[in-house]
Amino acid sequence: MAVALVDEVRGVDLGDKRLNRRLGKVIEELGAKPNLSIPAATDARKEMEAAYRFFDNDKVSPEKILQPHIKATHERISQTDLVLLVQDTTELNLTRPNQQVAGAGPMDCEVRRGAFFHPLMAFDSEGVPLGTAWQKTWVREAIETTLSKAEKRRKRQQTPIEEKESLRWVEGLRAAREVAAACPQTVCVCVGDSEADIYELFSEPRSTNARAANQGEVQLLVRACHTRSTTESNLLEAVRSTPCLYNCTVNVSSRKAKIAGGKSKREQSRDARLAEVEVRATTVTLRPPHRHDRKLPEVTLNVVLVEEPNPPAGCEPIQWILVTTLPIDDLEQVKTIVQSYCIRWQIEIYFKTLKTGCRIEERQFENLERLLNCLAVYSIIAWRVMYLCRLGRECPDLNCEVVFAPSEWRSVYTMVKRQPPPQQPPRLNDIIRLIASLGGYVIRKSTQPGPQTLWIGLQRVHDMSTAWDTFGPT
Repeated sequence: MAVALVDEVRGVDLGDKRLNRRLGKVIEELGAKPNLSIPAATDARKEMEAAYRFFDNDKVSPEKILQPHIKATHERISQTDLVLLVQDTTELNLTRPNQQVAGAGPMDCEVRRGAFFHPLMAFDSEGVPLGTAWQKTWVREAIETTLSKAEKRRKRQQTPIEEKESLRWVEGLRAAREVAAACPQTVCVCVGDSEADIYELFSEPRSTNARAANQGEVQLLVRACHTRSTTESNLLEAVRSTPCLYNCTVNVSSRKAKIAGGKSKREQSRDARLAEVEVRATTVTLRPPHRHDRKLPEVTLNVVLVEEPNPPAGCEPIQWILVTTLPIDDLEQVKTIVQSYCIRWQIEIYFKTLKTGCRIEERQFENLERLLNCLAVYSIIAWRVMYLCRLGRECPDLNCEVVFAPSEWRSVYTMVKRQPPPQQPPRLNDIIRLIASLGGYVIRKSTQPGPQTLWIGLQRVHDMSTAWDTFGPT
């Protein structure tokens, strides 16, 4: 685990060789105990102080920390046929009971202080996380509390997108476009949920030059939420009028309402369930909305409708209107689009791993810049925890020493099995399950461990492997 994390920052250039080495040490220590505080994760007081000095150094920035990891992510992307570049936003709630974090801004009200985090995460077609391709953080300077709803709507309509927070979605597409240019043999698909339903995103160029499709051109896959006009009718009517292509079952994730009494579907709580849905697809040409400062072009896109005709009593029916540039010429292509959007949920698991597993919101920094440097380190650690989970599922027969040092897997095997380790390294999935059992996972043939039990187990692995190296196996 530690060796792999060090590899993700190998080649970093912070302008000082000592800082470069320190980053490797910091990510190794924090990655071994992701759930613990920095004082508890570091080996001694001097290491703790060195970690805090590192995050406070003017030469250190999130962009520099992530640069080698992004390069490694590109290498992993280039080895796949199709990659899903999923972008989404989460809030970092940094509200403190006494002294607030300097540089943090208001969230949805002046009392709650924090920042916003918008990464572009790469996943292969099976949902294995390949790493961070780009990320953006920002704070709000102020929130508007005096305007009426009509005045807010009018102001929003008159404000160019370059001055809106929603520009992040276009910036994410531009970053995905650069990935597609760097990995021309891989089909790169930029995926977004309903917040990404912005016309400027659809009209944004998807290639860095005039090369043909699939040669450095990024594809789009966005869940629509607006009632958009087409050249013939509206978006939903156009696709709903087509025959059903096939029926399938989709997993509906649970959701807890963030706002009590919210009226929109996105604000409603729901339980996890399986939904029987019908799938339809068609091609439409969208009419551009009015913009006071520019004229947007018409855009021709494909639309896939995933709709639940008979929802259970008391449940909102599932309805995904997926707008995409991916082809829909045959049934398999349509199925690929639906399966690809289902993988979007993996970024929510990434956010949970970052917040609950790595406890990024609870890190005690007085200054936002220091916390963002820390966030860059933990974003790599959170990715690695997810990567181990998925790698164990998708490549269970790999030699465990591809990921774990001999002292790590041998100490875990001895501790859990209560018997000497075998001469030959076990399968990767077997060791991952043993590690997760240290975090509370109950080993069963029919289940696989999740990130939470794995990150807890990894903390114990560090201690056990240290004892193994120090005192030996007996």
